[in-house]
Amino acid sequence: MKSMRRRLIMSAAVLASAVGLAGTSLAQSKEPLRFGLAMPLTGSQALFGADQAKAAQWAVQDINAKGGVEGRPLEMILLDTQADPRLGINAVNRLINVEKVPVYGTAWSSVVKAVAPVSNRSKVLELSVGANSPEIAKLGDYVYTTYPLADVDIRAQAKYARETLKKERAAVLYIHNDSGVEGAEIYRDTFKELGGKVVAYEAYDAQSTDFTGALLKVRSANADIVHIQGLVSDLPQVIAQMRQLGLKQQVSTYSAGYNPKVLEQLGAAAEGMIVSALAPSAEQNEQVAKFVERWKATEGRIPNGLPYTQYLYDLPYLVADLYRHLLKTGQPLTGENMRKALVEIRKFDLPTTGLLEVGADHRVQKPVYLYEVKNGAFTPIATVK
Repeated sequence: MKSMRRRLIMSAAVLASAVGLAGTSLAQSKEPLRFGLAMPLTGSQALFGADQAKAAQWAVQDINAKGGVEGRPLEMILLDTQADPRLGINAVNRLINVEKVPVYGTAWSSVVKAVAPVSNRSKVLELSVGANSPEIAKLGDYVYTTYPLADVDIRAQAKYARETLKKERAAVLYIHNDSGVEGAEIYRDTFKELGGKVVAYEAYDAQSTDFTGALLKVRSANADIVHIQGLVSDLPQVIAQMRQLGLKQQVSTYSAGYNPKVLEQLGAAAEGMIVSALAPSAEQNEQVAKFVERWKATEGRIPNGLPYTQYLYDLPYLVADLYRHLLKTGQPLTGENMRKALVEIRKFDLPTTGLLEVGADHRVQKPVYLYEVKNGAFTPIATVK
């Protein structure tokens, strides 16, 4: 454990040195305004966490290139969580007690939940960016989400399946972790409330590679739609095995499925899949189009989990607004005042995700964009507000 923690801190130091100091003359002129970001940069979720961190790095660079915040540079301290709650606690303790940041962002529901007591005890603002467990809204005074929770897009998924597609019998398959369990419950309960019948409700272990047992139960239940509440790392395997077992039902999943890697891995098996996204597309927002082109120009691809990277790109802009508010009102740059600023400002106009309104219930509401995979591409089919 000590060696793992040492590697975490060493890698963080290297990464932190490269973040947020674009525009050296600005950085040298005034003391930086610092915030933290704790994301999975290594491990099973690094494919997505690294892209999200890169998006946040770009935003810091862009803000500083335009003069920073009231003439002061924004600096991001980036630490690795591996999407592991224990490492998340280590990272957040370092951000708060060593780096002395008054605000930080993090993601992955299990990590967000694990570090919440640290934030509440230390009175440092925690911003959840991309995690979707509904319990996040209830984690305490210093924990807020900037991303809609599962009861927004998953409820929209169930409603679309029942009311628009007229599905009568749903099967729900879910990964046995915070995100999977809570998301599956929302889909099940919403579908039933609307008069549908949930004929199978099966969990699988987060470490599973063989889903045959659960899928055979789904097959025998004779559902007319299968909703899968998993992670992007296991979703393609589940669907591939589902098709191999002869299950031809239409599949739905939440925003984890809105990812080009899923289409690449599944090929024809992805046809008809319905996914949700909680941020506008390049066709709907000019800034998103520029964001995507930037990825193509610098990385030769679009980002993994595009909507998530949009929220991470927008996070430094939100933090900049909080700092700007405190600087203009002459308040100390503390976690307590960061929280007050968030509540007082409440509405944020952000570059790639648009208007963000933070509610008194610690939640945010956003339109849900639904897509269906047609001819190997995500095709818009509905917007649910």
